[in-house]
Amino acid sequence: MVSPSKKTNDTLDMDRPTCVGIIGGGQLGKMIAHEARRMSFRVIVLDPTDGCPAARVADEQIVADFKDESAIMKLAEKCDVLTYEIELANSSALRQLEERSYPVRPAPETLRIIQNKHRQKSFLKEHGIAVPDFALVKSREHLEELCRKFGLPAVLKATEDSYDGRGNYVIKSRSDIQKAYSYFEGREMMIERFIPFSKEVSIMVARNPSGQIESFPVVENVHKNSILDTTVAPARISKKVELRATRMAKKAMEVLHGAGIFGIEMFVTKRGDVMINEIAPRVHNSGHYTNEACSVSQFEQHLRAVLDLPLARPELLAPAAMINILGPEEFEGPYAVAGLDGMMKVPAAALYIYGKKASKPRRKLGHITATGRTVGEALARARKARNAIKLVPSSSSTTATRTTGGGGQDK
Repeated sequence: MVSPSKKTNDTLDMDRPTCVGIIGGGQLGKMIAHEARRMSFRVIVLDPTDGCPAARVADEQIVADFKDESAIMKLAEKCDVLTYEIELANSSALRQLEERSYPVRPAPETLRIIQNKHRQKSFLKEHGIAVPDFALVKSREHLEELCRKFGLPAVLKATEDSYDGRGNYVIKSRSDIQKAYSYFEGREMMIERFIPFSKEVSIMVARNPSGQIESFPVVENVHKNSILDTTVAPARISKKVELRATRMAKKAMEVLHGAGIFGIEMFVTKRGDVMINEIAPRVHNSGHYTNEACSVSQFEQHLRAVLDLPLARPELLAPAAMINILGPEEFEGPYAVAGLDGMMKVPAAALYIYGKKASKPRRKLGHITATGRTVGEALARARKARNAIKLVPSSSSTTATRTTGGGGQDK
């Protein structure tokens, strides 16, 4: 194992560059790796998919499950510091490394708290941070009782191994209770009071091990089918609400003792109150706009944090909008991206295609970011660029299949 005493900040030794290990090799890992390589850090990723998106940028890939303890130890032996781009990482294995004074950032205990949504909400509530009312579900009969207590609609959630809507079920009427319970049967589940929010917002906040905390602007999000569709920066909220959101996010970072960047999603009520919906201990989809619109990207800021370098104070250089590119409902399998000519004619618009080998309905395959003089102009440009892009079955493929709806999702 690389000596944990080796300096990972201040000086970059080009004869033996600092190596960052990333658990997870999806689009988030790819963009972290891209920023690391820009500064000539080495990068090794661990991901079960051979040739994952991050593997195209990283120096090396270890092909193994996110929870594979021996693979995580192998990754640590090759690297100077470990981080992760997915909550499915093995927090127990990471804790073993931390006990040997090996730098794992964010900390394994932070990951353990956040990995379970009930544990996460309980932790925040214990520290006086506003969250929706919630409770663990013990049985179908208990779920019926809780629905009477919280009222309908209510949100049933799997507590672990879920993201992008996979683990949420909105119970709209009493006739939905049995169906919702069966959907998660065999898994730990919790219910949350439905919040009739006026806006969904989020904020990227970074903290380094030295205790420095820096926040990005509060942004406004629009979800469709529980998957992020559009992010607008800055959020169209009052200064009072912006200040409340920023203070709450910083308090969450202080009590979690996180080192790295965190995506903190919040509800804004019609009265202007703010409460935390969920926290992701990693770079986040709603922070992609920072590449084009901010003085520092969320990906560079995350690297600064995990390497205990001074954090930049982010500045919004221009209003921006980000729109995700999801796999269409009509087919799954190898795909092609059409419409590049039209997209490239849109001013101040940037296209990101992640390099995933197959499309699935509602799978995140890329995104568009656009900037403008106003939020309205940025949003109009992003929509125009997104509308130009079409995902179609690959002309060289004989394996793409038509679907009848539904389908997988991923982060």
